[in-house]
Amino acid sequence: MAPSLDFSRWWAKGNTSKGNPVVVTMENPNYSVLEINGPDEVFRPVDKDRGKNAKQFTWVLLLKAHKAVGCVAWLGNILWSLLGSIKKRLIFGQGVTVENEKSGKGRTLYRVIMGFLVMALAFLAFELVAHLKGWHYFQTNSLHIPQTLEIKGWLHSVYFVWLEFRADYIAPAIQALTNFCVALFLIQSADRMLLCLGCFWIKFKKIKPRFEETPLKSDDLEGAGCYYPKVLVQIPMCNEREVYEQSISAVCQLDWPKERLLIQILDDSDDDSIQWLIKGEVAKWNQRGVNITYRHRLVRTGYKAGNLKSAMNCDYVKDYEFVAIFDADFQPNPDFLKLTVPHFKDNPELGLVQARWAFVNRDENLLTRLQNINLCFHFEVEQQVNGVFLNFFGFNGTAGVWRIKALEESGGWLERTTVEDMDIAVRAHLNGWKFIFLNDVKVLCELPESYEAYKKQQHRWHSGPMHLFRLCLPAIISSKMMFWKKANLILLFFLLRKLILPFYSFTLFCIILPLTMFVPEAELSMWVICYVPVFMSFMNILPSLRSFPFIVPYLLFENTMSVTKFNAMVSGLFKLGSSYEWVVTKKAGRSSEPDLLAVEERESKAMNHPQLYRGTSDSGLSELNKLIEHQEAGPKPPVKKLNKIYKKELALAFLLLTAALRSLLSAQGVHFYFLLFQGVSFLLVGLDLIGEQMS
Repeated sequence: MAPSLDFSRWWAKGNTSKGNPVVVTMENPNYSVLEINGPDEVFRPVDKDRGKNAKQFTWVLLLKAHKAVGCVAWLGNILWSLLGSIKKRLIFGQGVTVENEKSGKGRTLYRVIMGFLVMALAFLAFELVAHLKGWHYFQTNSLHIPQTLEIKGWLHSVYFVWLEFRADYIAPAIQALTNFCVALFLIQSADRMLLCLGCFWIKFKKIKPRFEETPLKSDDLEGAGCYYPKVLVQIPMCNEREVYEQSISAVCQLDWPKERLLIQILDDSDDDSIQWLIKGEVAKWNQRGVNITYRHRLVRTGYKAGNLKSAMNCDYVKDYEFVAIFDADFQPNPDFLKLTVPHFKDNPELGLVQARWAFVNRDENLLTRLQNINLCFHFEVEQQVNGVFLNFFGFNGTAGVWRIKALEESGGWLERTTVEDMDIAVRAHLNGWKFIFLNDVKVLCELPESYEAYKKQQHRWHSGPMHLFRLCLPAIISSKMMFWKKANLILLFFLLRKLILPFYSFTLFCIILPLTMFVPEAELSMWVICYVPVFMSFMNILPSLRSFPFIVPYLLFENTMSVTKFNAMVSGLFKLGSSYEWVVTKKAGRSSEPDLLAVEERESKAMNHPQLYRGTSDSGLSELNKLIEHQEAGPKPPVKKLNKIYKKELALAFLLLTAALRSLLSAQGVHFYFLLFQGVSFLLVGLDLIGEQMS
C-alpha cells in the first residue's frame, strides 16, 4: 500500500509557528521562494486553522515538485549528453579510434560476446511476440506446459517447442554453472571477510612492525649505536619524460650518509631527447655532491626485470648490503631509509621491507577515485594482514628495500614474466625469507588518469600472475616448506585471488545474469545480485571511508573491469601472446602542492651549498642546454586527444541493456535496475567516457 500523504494532524500540532514562514510565488514556468525574517504579517490568524494548514501543505508540495522537476531535468541532461556521445562516436566516429585486438584470445572473447548479444536480441524479439499475443506460460518462474487444445498455429507450436527445449536442456546447464559460480563467489567473499577481521584485530591490538630505537647520528658513522649500512637505490625508467625530474630529485634528497648511498638511474628510453634530459638531471645532482650514476642498456630485453638484472651485475654492487627500488613516478620522503633499513638489524631472516603507496592525484577524476578504493584495500588489508600473520605478500615492485643476499640466493631478477616483482617474492618465500609491510611509511606516486592506461596496467597485473603460476607450481610442490604454506600459495595467493575472482565476476554478472532473463527457469537469487555484492563493496571501501559516496559506481565499475581481468587471466593461464606484453603506464607528472613547496625549499638550500663536486664534464650540460633551447625554439605541435572505442565493453553493454528490456516482461524489479545501471556502466566505459583521454 502506498504511504499516506495526509500530514494535516501532524501539521496542526501546536499553535506557535516554528522557523521562518515561506511565501511561494508561482511565475510560470518558474517558482520563486521568499523567506520572511520579520513578524508573521502574511499569515495572520484566521478563524479557521484548517484553511491555513491546507495552503501551507500545498506550498510544501509545490516546493517538493520544484525539486523533483530539477532532478528530472538533471537526469534528462545526462541522458541527452550520453545519447549525443553515442551518436558522435558510434555513428559518425568523430575523434575516436577503435581498440586494437592484438591477441587471438581477445578477438575470440569479442566474438563470443557478440554471439550472446545476437542470441539475446533474437530471444527478445521472440518473447515480445509471445507477450503481445498473450502466451504467458510461466508464473513465478514455474513453467506451464500448454495442452494440445491450447496450441494455436505454427508460431505457437514453435514457441511451445522452445519452452520445452529451454526447460529441459538450457536451464539445467545454466543453473549448474550458476551454482558453481555462486559457490566460488561465497568462498571468495569469506576470504575477504577473514582478511577484514584480521585487519580489525591488527587495529585493535595496535600490531605493527617495530625496531629498536637507536640514534642515527650522521656525524658518528662508526659509533656503536649507529646502523648505517651501504644502500643502493635504483630507479628503473623508460621514456618517463613527465616524471623523471621529480623522482630523481626526491631520491637524491634521501637523508642518508652520502658515502654510504649510491643511486642508479636505469634508463631504458629509446628517445634520444629523453635520454639527454635524464643525463642532464643526473649531472646536476652529481655536481651537488650526490653519489649518482646513469646507466643505459644497449640491448633492451626483458623489460624492467632485464633492466634490474643488468644493474645488479655491476662489480660495485657487491659492496652494498641493501637495495631500494622506486619506479619513475615515486617520490619517497627524505626519512624513507631511516624508517625501513633499521628493521633489518638483528633480523637476518628478513629479506624485504615494503612501504605503502600514497597518491597525489587520487581526487583527479572518477577513475582515480575508484582506483584509490581498490589500492587502499590492497595495502591496508591484504598486504598488512599477510605481512603480520604470514610474513609473506607479493612485492609491489617499488617502494621497497631488499636485502641483496636474499635476491641473490633466490635466483635474482628473471625475465620470464611481466610480474618480476611477484616472481622474486615467491622464490624468496620458497627459500625461507620473511617480509615486513610498513603501513605507516607512505611513498607518493601517481595513479593512471585515463582508462586506456589503467586497462593496460590491469591486463599486465592479471595476466602475469597466471603465467607465473604455471612456471612456479612445480617448484612450490617440490619445495620443503610446510604444507599450510604451500596451500596458502597455491589455493589463496594464486587460485582464489588471481584466477577465481575474475572468472566468477565476469561469468556470473556479465553472462549468466543476462541469460537468466531469457531462461527464467534458471534462477539467480536477489541476494547474489544485490545484498552480498553491496556488503562486500562496503567492506572494501572501509579503508578509505571518505570515498563512501562512490560505493555504487565502485561496484558497477568493478564488474565492468571484470571483462579485462578475465581476458588477461585466460591470456596468462594459456600463455597467449599478450601475456608477455609490457606497456609503460602513461603518467601526467603530477605532484601535490606541499611536496612541490618542500622540494623547492630543499633545492634552494642545495643550490646555496658552498661546495660543489664536479663529477661530470660541462660538455654534456652544454649539449643538453642546446637541445633544450632547440626544443623551446621550434613550434610545438598541438596535442590531440582521442577517445577509444572498446568493442567488448560496448557489446556487453548492449547485451545487458537487452536483458534489462526482457526483465520488464516478467516484472523483475531488482534485476531490471541492476542490468540497466550495469549496462550503462559498460556503455560509459566502452565509449571512453571515464577518466581522461589519451593524447
